[in-house]
Parts: sequence; structure tokens; C-alpha cells
Amino acid sequence: MTVESGQVWAQIRSRLRDAVPQFYELESGAALALDLGDDGWLLEVRSDGQFLCQHGIAMDDVKSLMCDGTTEDLGSDEVAKQAKYFLGPAASKKRPALLKAGFTEQTDMNDEYVAITFHKPIDLQRFDDVIAAVRWCQTLFKS
Repeated sequence: MTVESGQVWAQIRSRLRDAVPQFYELESGAALALDLGDDGWLLEVRSDGQFLCQHGIAMDDVKSLMCDGTTEDLGSDEVAKQAKYFLGPAASKKRPALLKAGFTEQTDMNDEYVAITFHKPIDLQRFDDVIAAVRWCQTLFKS
């Protein structure tokens, strides 16, 4: 469900932050994010009702991992392929559970980063369901 009113989203965000104090803002008034452990997974709740679990890597980090020398001659497609290679093992561990729980997988890429994102719509008006989904993800990523 899309939350039309900024005031409604502000109330939902406030309730989420009260229930799970580890939530933080990616941008003021925008989505809330929550780190899911030490291996780089991030949970995100957006005002449009999207619920995401994603694992990403910065393009510069990929270039550093790829070679000791210069990377100027590497195309962004080559770097993105390598990024997917680095992200693959972590994603494959969680993929079955996330897909079974109704998430859809996609790869997001721009000049800054590559991320494997699992997302599904969630009804933000059903607060107990949102908190249950957050707790489920926290449990999944602790294992």
C-alpha cells in the first residue's frame, strides 16, 4: 500500500523507530534502513510500501578487489559482472528463504554501486505485519 500523506508516513516512521531503535534514515524524511549484521545486508522500508533486503558493494571497492594496478581501462559492465560475482555467495545463502517468503529478486546498478535486492510490497497501515517482517528478516540474517 502506498502511503499518500507525508504526515502518515512520518507517523509510521516514528512508530518503526520506537519499536526498532536501530532504524536510521537514509535521507531526512525518506526511507528507513536497518543493518542486518556484519556482512553488509541492509533492510529498507520505504514510504511507497516497498520492503527491501539488499546486499551491495561500491564500484570502487570492486575495482580495488579486482587488481593491484590501475582500473581505468575496465568498462563498467566488466566491473558490474565482478561485483555480482563478489555478491553471489552471500545472496545465494539467503535467496531460498527470501523467495519463499514472497520477495522478488533484482540487481540494481549505477556508477556508484551494484546491489542484489530482494523486495516485496508491504501494507504500512498494518503495523504489526511490518514489525513481524522486520523481526523475521533480523532472525534470518542472524543465522
